Amino acid sequence: MLTDETLKQKIYQANISVHRQEVQYYELLHPEVYGKKEQKRITEKLKMIDAFVEVNQKHALDVGAGTGNLTGKLLQMDYQVTAVDISPEMCAILQRKYESYLKAEKLTVINSPIEDLSFDEGKFDLITCYSALHHMPDYIFALRCFSALLKKGGVIYIDHEASPFYWKTESSSLASLIKNLYFHSIPIFNSLYFQIVGLRVPVIDYSLSDYWHKKEHALNHKGLEDIFKQEGYDYFKRTDYYQNSTWLWNPLSLIYRLVGKPEMSFWIAKK
Repeated sequence: MLTDETLKQKIYQANISVHRQEVQYYELLHPEVYGKKEQKRITEKLKMIDAFVEVNQKHALDVGAGTGNLTGKLLQMDYQVTAVDISPEMCAILQRKYESYLKAEKLTVINSPIEDLSFDEGKFDLITCYSALHHMPDYIFALRCFSALLKKGGVIYIDHEASPFYWKTESSSLASLIKNLYFHSIPIFNSLYFQIVGLRVPVIDYSLSDYWHKKEHALNHKGLEDIFKQEGYDYFKRTDYYQNSTWLWNPLSLIYRLVGKPEMSFWIAKK
């Protein structure tokens, strides 16, 4: 993990800057998150996890909550949610979108890096972290923080992180060719969609904000597994899956699923 404190601060600031740039059309920029199939998949996973929590008091921590992708679903499932995000603009959207829940004291929104927060140990029944771990300078330390906040019998749900197969060359030349064609087609199809809907997207530099979403320093799933083992979790499992990355239908995705390995992963771990 990172030991360079200056780099850590640069990553924090890069995340704040990037989300400030894309906040007004964030959901349009991310079909891999807000597409119907992905939204259905997330909803199904949350319902399954909800039943997995023991003696569920319905206290949830949503880390990297963004515009409320998981926060909203958790609120509809009658959770009392603490939503945390490093972006003040994202927090402002959360507060506007779920104002009624704020007033009813069902939602707390906190603008902070998760590592800087202090809660009672074992406070939460469920901790969710969707498409956020790869943004954190020291995600292993962050996961240890999550673990301390999770009660016995509670569940951690980490989703939308690149699988171990994401950066690897496929075993066959055909699969490798299809993978390259598919991955390169994604920005083309999305650019076409943006032209159709008349959306002009500025050039955004994700090199530091998505620090662990890089081939040279990819997210270490073995490191996550080691934490769950060290912390004595009763159950933990990584599941790999294919994502839908474009608003427009991409015929290459069907071929890729036939010959390529799943590019995304989620973890479910029960303490």
